[in-house]
Amino acid sequence: MLTAADLEVNVLDFRHRSFQFDRLVDLAGAPHAVFSRTETESERQLRPKLLRLSLIVPLPWLVVDEASDALRVSRDGTVRPVKEAPAVEVAAEPSEFDEDGLRWKRAPSTGGYVYAPLELAGTLLAPPGLAALGLG
Repeated sequence: MLTAADLEVNVLDFRHRSFQFDRLVDLAGAPHAVFSRTETESERQLRPKLLRLSLIVPLPWLVVDEASDALRVSRDGTVRPVKEAPAVEVAAEPSEFDEDGLRWKRAPSTGGYVYAPLELAGTLLAPPGLAALGLG
């Protein structure tokens, strides 16, 4: 399992974006890594707002992809090839989607959005879960 030191020196590649490690949080007796990214809401707007994107991943699901020198999410430890596709504005993304062989859910949070694995979304994205993660 990766340590906080491993996470601090690598970025996480998710949805064709780079996320930086913020912190580790124990939630329901299991360690979760919190990653974040700040980007503009829309380049087409006259005064776009800054959005804070947060990503919650169970610590055992993180692996280092040696080929890309980045962190990846993999429940079984297998690193899948990166699919080439352009990044999409967050507002244009569906709220549920597949990424690296896993189902994910995106939910609004204070000042932005939070991504969590769909199977854990009921716990992680509920108000008590977001509060415990420091995102609510």
